[in-house]
Amino acid sequence: MGRRILALTIKELLALLKDRRSRFVLIVPPFAQLLIFGFAASFDLNDVAYAVYNEDLGGDSRELLAGFDGSPHFRLTAVLTSDEQIAPLIDNKQVMMVVHIGPRFSRDLRVRRPAAIQVIVDGRDSNTAMVALGYARGIVDRFGVEWAARHGLTAPNARLETRAWFNPNLESRWFIVPGIIGLLTQVVSLLVTSLSVAREREEGTFDQLLVTPFHPAEILLGKALPGFVLGMLEASGIIAIVVFAFRVPLVGSLLTLYVGLALFLIACIGVGLMISSLSLTQQQGLLGAFLFLVPSVILSGFATPIANMPPLLQEITRINPLRYFLVILRGVFLEGTPFEMLLDQFWPLAVIGAVNLTVAAWLFRRRMG
Repeated sequence: MGRRILALTIKELLALLKDRRSRFVLIVPPFAQLLIFGFAASFDLNDVAYAVYNEDLGGDSRELLAGFDGSPHFRLTAVLTSDEQIAPLIDNKQVMMVVHIGPRFSRDLRVRRPAAIQVIVDGRDSNTAMVALGYARGIVDRFGVEWAARHGLTAPNARLETRAWFNPNLESRWFIVPGIIGLLTQVVSLLVTSLSVAREREEGTFDQLLVTPFHPAEILLGKALPGFVLGMLEASGIIAIVVFAFRVPLVGSLLTLYVGLALFLIACIGVGLMISSLSLTQQQGLLGAFLFLVPSVILSGFATPIANMPPLLQEITRINPLRYFLVILRGVFLEGTPFEMLLDQFWPLAVIGAVNLTVAAWLFRRRMG
């Protein structure tokens, strides 16, 4: 019995190593995913763009701001002169944080009154906002302790006041749950299309399909439409659950959301059809879909900011459709971003979808030939 099991094990190993596609799956993707996880999956912040609005003329405020300037986590982007300049910078994501020091800061310190520093953060990405606030709080606390020690006080009287925009309570659910819409929609559309042609080959019905009077383009469209319809239905159900069960606010336009959804599905279906055209079995189709899904999620900005990734990986994310759809989802849900302000996300999705479908059609015709 043991010899039979050993023989069967050796036979399966030889079968795997003999197939070129299986060798590729066994060797290349694990190392590629290891590199992607190692470089891209980081919650550390090393380049937080911030602006300063300092209404205080004393040296104490300049000393406090020097702590931000000397920090490796922050990068000064703008110096403001009025309240009206704050909103556009955060709305357009030019800065993630604004440090506001009032006109009485130094005076309040000198007369031993609590001196407040206001930090306004972009709360759309609550995880990143919390990390940035932690860094800012550390700088303010360190300043307060050092100032109190120099002036013979037992406790610092500088305190930090925070305010988060678009996500006032910094609920991580508001940031994560809209992104799950994109993840689940991608999984459904990708699996449906990546298994379609492979299933025909495995069941032996692909040859029968070839002798039918259908044009290859019609067959390809027939394989693509189920994934599109199921993706739309799946996404609609998830959106309803997100809004009514999880109470995530949907403050933008449904039309804008569904335009982005349609473009995203087209891009995903193109990837699925490419995988299906290259797969001889459903198992290969599943492996191909999985190998695309994992890097796609990691390189989308779903969990970790793209700005924290190495420059090369940031460029690679530009061909990832999920990256653009997540911006659309969070923009429509949390910010109410209008259609015209998301055009820079729509057109890359349209280009990626057109390229993917073109390549899938070429592979499909080549396989049929």
